Amino acid sequence: MRGHDRINACLPDEVILEIFRHLDSKASRDACSLVCKRWLALERLSRTTLRIGASGSPDLFVKLLALRFVNVKNIHIDERLSVSIPVQLGRRRGNEQSALSSLKLHYLTEISPDEGEFQFESYCLSDAGLNALAEGFSKLEKLSLIWCSDISSLGLISLAQKCIYLKSLDLQGCYVGDQGLAAVGKFCKQLEDLNLRFCEGLTDMGLVDMALGCGKSLKSLGVAACVKITDVSLEALGSHCKSLENLSLDSEFIHNKGVLAVAQGCPLLKVLKLQCINVTDDALIAVGNRCSSLELLALYSFQQFTDKGLRAIGHGCKKLKNLTLSDCYFLSDMGLEAIAAGCSELTHLEVNGCHNIGTMGLESIGRSCQRLTELALLYCQRIGNLALLEVGKGCKFLQALHLVDCSSIGDDAICSIASGCQNLKKLHIRRCYKIGNKGIVAVGEHCKSLIELSLRFCDRVGDEALIAIGQGCSLQHLNVSGCHQIGDAGIIAIARGCPEVSYLDVSVLQNLGDMAMVELGEGCPLLKDVVLSHCRQITDVGLSHLVRNCTLLESCHMVYCPGITAAGVATVVSGCVNIKKVMVEKWKVSERTRRRAGTVISYLCVDL
Repeated sequence: MRGHDRINACLPDEVILEIFRHLDSKASRDACSLVCKRWLALERLSRTTLRIGASGSPDLFVKLLALRFVNVKNIHIDERLSVSIPVQLGRRRGNEQSALSSLKLHYLTEISPDEGEFQFESYCLSDAGLNALAEGFSKLEKLSLIWCSDISSLGLISLAQKCIYLKSLDLQGCYVGDQGLAAVGKFCKQLEDLNLRFCEGLTDMGLVDMALGCGKSLKSLGVAACVKITDVSLEALGSHCKSLENLSLDSEFIHNKGVLAVAQGCPLLKVLKLQCINVTDDALIAVGNRCSSLELLALYSFQQFTDKGLRAIGHGCKKLKNLTLSDCYFLSDMGLEAIAAGCSELTHLEVNGCHNIGTMGLESIGRSCQRLTELALLYCQRIGNLALLEVGKGCKFLQALHLVDCSSIGDDAICSIASGCQNLKKLHIRRCYKIGNKGIVAVGEHCKSLIELSLRFCDRVGDEALIAIGQGCSLQHLNVSGCHQIGDAGIIAIARGCPEVSYLDVSVLQNLGDMAMVELGEGCPLLKDVVLSHCRQITDVGLSHLVRNCTLLESCHMVYCPGITAAGVATVVSGCVNIKKVMVEKWKVSERTRRRAGTVISYLCVDL
């Protein structure tokens, strides 16, 4: 009834707060906050997470946030993001503080200064801002400070003293010192997750003090590019961090001694990621013997690691589910056979650039690891069709297959995957020149659940393949960049058969023209991202048909399309209310279009 407020008059604050907590999107929460002052205040009370970028005065920015959102427990500050403050000149009065206080703090946007706009310079969060954060958010449990280069140990000490409930701390790229990290260990006794990637100011002293202080609670640690952190730190972890479950190390200064200490002292280890060129088989043998709970193992760029270490993993880590082997040059089929024999629960396998692993190793995986759901083979020249024949026979639950530069894999392998792995949802293939229409047609006939298909630079794939896909699958993501045999017929089949497509990359298709654009506009109303670059036959006419019906379009790449002119660019900018990024040659953007939408336009080349 008009004039009566039935909600505010009947519902107490607690009920409205509970409703706000169940809203599943930020946009919905923001809309509720605009209903009335009461709802605005309650929505602020219910907000538990904030994301902040670099702003005009970040220290003041944090103070203002603390006044508005008193129950926040999770804060993410990333100085690679920018927050610009548009101000209509002549309409706003007051100083910089009043401008900041009226800013809608919920949104992160990247806005370039233009006529009628004012943009504050970007500064970095300082120790003063970190102190303000600590004072304003005493209930903080999770804090990410990404590349905040101006904070130091002083700010971190202040934070640690006041935010004693902190459970997760990400200091990636922050130049904090040992004293700050020691304070975290001393005061934050509930800390479980710590990321120290690219914290170049740290030494063993800081990490050892941290382990002594909060080692009992620590479960996850990441270290990368910290040249002064050595095996001494890992020995402290092994002695004091008995609950450690996740360890990621990227360092040239870690040797067997440190990894051995962790393997012996952290029996609950579940995730181990190593990019340590001085670690050898001895360390991996210790992991295999001691870490029976290991579920994820990722080994990158190992120069001294052989089948001997991998056999130990296969023998001792029966719970292993996820294995990544990248640029491990001395591994062979024997190592992969040991994994297949011992790790039957394996669900994810990535083999990248391990040139001595061939068909036999992967055949054993196909026969023994029947729970495999994702397989990635990158730059594996020695793996042939027989390997995927076995995977197709044995791995009925496979949902994702990634193939890059696997020159020995052809249509027979893809046909086997299609007929045997009918739950396949994602198929990504790049530069596998033996794969053509036959294999992709089989996918269209058998894999009805396929939602992502990428066939980049597979020059034997043509319209016949996409016609089968359009008839058999409900794609949401399609990338056929560089498949020069694909033309209008194939894309029209997708437009008519896959109405849920939201991402489409048809770049470098020389035979694609306006008819396909017309059909896409009529058949794919959910399209958000489209890449048309290097399509020489698409013109402004086809682009206008696409834009007219694809009202959700957010990004459009159309560089090196001679048939698209400044008029076509203007059509995209004016016709797509949700557009966020347009990539085009600079000379095709008129002055009027630049004034209207300069913030969304990107240039691949400045002068063409």
